[in-house]
Amino acid sequence: MSIKTSSVSYEINNKNILKDISLEVELGEILCVLGPNGAGKSTLLNLLSGDFKPSSGDIHFDGKNLNDISIQERSFMRSVMAQSQAIVFDFSVKEIIEMGWLDKGLSGYADKFQDALDEIAEEASVKDLLNEKFNVLSGGEQRRVHFARTLLQTWRPSNSSDPIYLLLDEPTANLDILHEKKMMEKIKEKAADGIGVMIILHDINVAAKYSDKVAIFKDGQLKDIGPPSAVFDEEKLSATYGLPMKINENPYRITY
Repeated sequence: MSIKTSSVSYEINNKNILKDISLEVELGEILCVLGPNGAGKSTLLNLLSGDFKPSSGDIHFDGKNLNDISIQERSFMRSVMAQSQAIVFDFSVKEIIEMGWLDKGLSGYADKFQDALDEIAEEASVKDLLNEKFNVLSGGEQRRVHFARTLLQTWRPSNSSDPIYLLLDEPTANLDILHEKKMMEKIKEKAADGIGVMIILHDINVAAKYSDKVAIFKDGQLKDIGPPSAVFDEEKLSATYGLPMKINENPYRITY
């Protein structure tokens, strides 16, 4: 079970935004996507979510072509946390999170809503914010609320074996150190429960600590993919980001 891209490219006005991308996100693993601004990372997430259609190549969810999966079915298979978090209307935090709840038509499922909401609010550290208006929150608090909405969409009864994927674009942006750690630990926990995770990050050290695989993008191309220990190389990283980088051992830390 996996999300798999095969030679996927995406063009706008004859300009290659992504070119010939082949990668795989398996259930139970965290794939961190790294690279400088404009590398095509967010475009990849939009392609996997189904918001964009590739100019060429194929995307498969658990062996089924994404083009053949309905919008409703996609919402059951993956949950997306985008970079943009602007909300125009004056919703409360609870109302924003509730937008992630899907009626899957299962017996007794609807009865679990309040339990699921309480569980997710605790996991995302937003329980004390539920009655607040979303637009008065800080940037970091708003990211936590969107994370809670994203998690609620993936909620299943404990006896469910449905394959689920999390697609996260810079979820830790604007978070303080404590809440960044809490969020990444929760993402790690979700992967351990069998959810497949693709997460876009800018912090290489966070990626090194929490990912099973990393994918390095530059200029719309996939430069390398594999375990952090195999991919993180001083010469490769320096070339990717355009500045000297050093890998320090004991403790492991990439500096620049």
